[in-house]
Amino acid sequence: MAYIDEIAYNLGRRDEVPNQELARRLASEENVTGLDEMASYLYDKNKSVASDCLKVLYEAGYIRPDLISKYVDTYLDLLSSKNNRMVWGAMIAIWNIAAIEHEKIYARIDLILNKIKTGSLITHVTGIKVLLVLASVEKDYYDNLYPILLDYLKACRPIDFGKRVEDYMVILNDDNKDDLLDIVRGRFDGLNKNQTKRVTKAFKSKNIVL
Repeated sequence: MAYIDEIAYNLGRRDEVPNQELARRLASEENVTGLDEMASYLYDKNKSVASDCLKVLYEAGYIRPDLISKYVDTYLDLLSSKNNRMVWGAMIAIWNIAAIEHEKIYARIDLILNKIKTGSLITHVTGIKVLLVLASVEKDYYDNLYPILLDYLKACRPIDFGKRVEDYMVILNDDNKDDLLDIVRGRFDGLNKNQTKRVTKAFKSKNIVL
């Protein structure tokens, strides 16, 4: 049986479990043949087939990003898809491999920034995670992206603020510590108990007391 026969759509399933199970198996087996097969269907005329295959790839990428990194150009191209599900799926895949393929991804930074501004909530949130990874791996990227990242942290919705601060810990350093602390302290009054707890815990993990 071909691997494509195991995706949710071809099994007549509406849930994502078959895609997740296939992804785990392909990643654990380092099954490049199966992953290549998934990638070959990313432009399939059947949108459900294409999105299921992308789901398999980015789920595998959570486990073994190195195994899905060679499809980076395809993921970047899919950011321009008219199918929103393919756009946010591609952004998740890009996030998974951002540290590995940072040069190719940063070369398309204008596209990524545009999708953060104009895309769905998932695309927006994941796109910011891509920026954070890029900023954490190269100083030049950091210098260019840091002002943008500060603006996004300032504008983050209260309901998402705790998780966003957790994500920002990847770029926290002695030079930007005060900037981030100023933003967080300025937002404290608008946060609920759970958000305040998450923010406090995030900084505590870096030995910083709010």
